[in-house]
Amino acid sequence: MVLNEKEVLHSHRLYWFGRRTQDIVFSLLALVVLSPLMLIIMAAIYIDDPHASPVFSQPRVGRGGRVFKFYKFRSMRVDAEKYSGPQLATEDDPRITKVGKFIRATRLDELPQILNVLNGDMSLVGPRPERPFFVEKFKQENPEYAYRHNVKPGITGLAQVFAKYN
Repeated sequence: MVLNEKEVLHSHRLYWFGRRTQDIVFSLLALVVLSPLMLIIMAAIYIDDPHASPVFSQPRVGRGGRVFKFYKFRSMRVDAEKYSGPQLATEDDPRITKVGKFIRATRLDELPQILNVLNGDMSLVGPRPERPFFVEKFKQENPEYAYRHNVKPGITGLAQVFAKYN
């Protein structure tokens, strides 16, 4: 069976509609089920540092190179990059708080990204979004890196399943 151009376009739209619907349904369900845990995490972060907001946002690059506001639970000190500028976290990074070590190790720091999925900036599955500073650096080192912006970034993807943060 050969599809004509109109049928291909229709099936493409149906695919993206189905994927978006799936993202909304699963993220709403996750938000309802995980909200008690998220409140506990926010309280723990607040107890660890009462002057820090438990949830922070950061600019990240998404589909088509569009920059969006990315949400995460705070796992580092508020002034983590004040003197150093943007840098990737390292193992035993002194900027990471006590609570931050636990929520990073268990990946619970990623839970607020459910809001990014509901906003339509991210999908449940896709390449991880990165900060604009690092996107430019990575594109200079590897021009093919830009291809990852052809799809929506995700909370999880193959790299996280098979390579952790490598």
